[in-house]
Amino acid sequence: MDHGTHAHSLAAAVRAGRVRAVDVVADALERIARTDRSLCAFREVWEEDALRRAAEVDARVAAGERLPLAGVPFAVKGRHGLRSAGPLVAAGCVAVGATAVPGPGTPWQTWGLGRYGRTVNPWRADRTPGGSSAGAAVAVAAGVVPLATGGDGAGSVRIPAAWCGVLGLKTTNGRLPSADRTGLAAPGVLVRCATDARAWWTAVTVGAAGTTGMAGVAGTGVAGEGAAVKPRPLRAVWSPDLGFADVDPEPVAVAHAAALRLADSGAVRIEQDLPGPRDRRAARDRRAPRGRRPAPEGAPLRLEDPADAWLALRTASGDDPLALALARRIRAVNDRRLDALFRRTDLLLTPTTPCAAHGHNGPGERYSTALTWSFNLSGHPALSIPAGFGSDGCPLGLQVVAPRGGERALLDFAELLHSDA
Repeated sequence: MDHGTHAHSLAAAVRAGRVRAVDVVADALERIARTDRSLCAFREVWEEDALRRAAEVDARVAAGERLPLAGVPFAVKGRHGLRSAGPLVAAGCVAVGATAVPGPGTPWQTWGLGRYGRTVNPWRADRTPGGSSAGAAVAVAAGVVPLATGGDGAGSVRIPAAWCGVLGLKTTNGRLPSADRTGLAAPGVLVRCATDARAWWTAVTVGAAGTTGMAGVAGTGVAGEGAAVKPRPLRAVWSPDLGFADVDPEPVAVAHAAALRLADSGAVRIEQDLPGPRDRRAARDRRAPRGRRPAPEGAPLRLEDPADAWLALRTASGDDPLALALARRIRAVNDRRLDALFRRTDLLLTPTTPCAAHGHNGPGERYSTALTWSFNLSGHPALSIPAGFGSDGCPLGLQVVAPRGGERALLDFAELLHSDA
């Protein structure tokens, strides 16, 4: 039974009566049973509940209800991920299980721990899939489910998407409900095609209507939902390192080549090729003073390293006013520079990660979040798309950032690149 591996294709088949949701979900459960001892992508699998819910979807379809994601099996991030999945369930999705997330003693959230052990990268079992949405990315990349939810507090959707070769979308902070009190985390999704990302976005925004608004997230440039999407080519700026990060040559080369292919296709016009930092030693010194003057209008983007700000906000207890003052200053400087950037361009392109997927012993002192967590601090939506492969045979990603509220622009852009097979 082959109705396509994409969520929208499966839903169309269920709506048309060509296949039952029960059969689609049973196929997904069989794939989990067959692969999960080696991949360790799941913490829990909900066989009985999933089949029962699939039967309910079949009944709803038979009663004439048109469900946009009818019968689509999906995975939720972590054991509590189902709590926020109401809009997907209402759209006809069926949750089959909770994916692996980091366990105790896994610094920087780059490992996953499933019910059978350590979560592995489906391209190379000796490499990490990234995290913290580790199992979600693996389940999607391996074709176990077409869609998995994630949460992104520093790159936790985009990093595993890059290292597993799938699309990973982080939404504008504050646009969808989030349990994170710091305001740094935003919901996201991992899928294999842009059409499925759009289907997820439509479902969750319809479900969230009336519970969250656009206050405080209206952007400039291509802006938010309801705004007319600009015609091709979109203006884009490329930055290999955001002006501060210590980035390995290969992720830069692979992502830059992908950006140039986009320019050759007419999808974007790269208006400026931004230089990297001149002083790599300062980039490596996470605690060095960062008192650079604000970049003038039209100058290359040079963000301040968000490490101190992110850590201060994550651990803020109100008893360290100096740390919180530093966090506010870094956030204000970076917000000002990003606002200036998006007044003159539509998209910002970077590598998703500063390094390739590392082994299970860890990255050492390297922060895999170096190029992603700036946009948790600023709140901008960002998408990681597959850029190509490194010399180790593992995927690498291209990060695409839009103005706040610009998810529609990101999805339109992604659909130009990833037409459905």
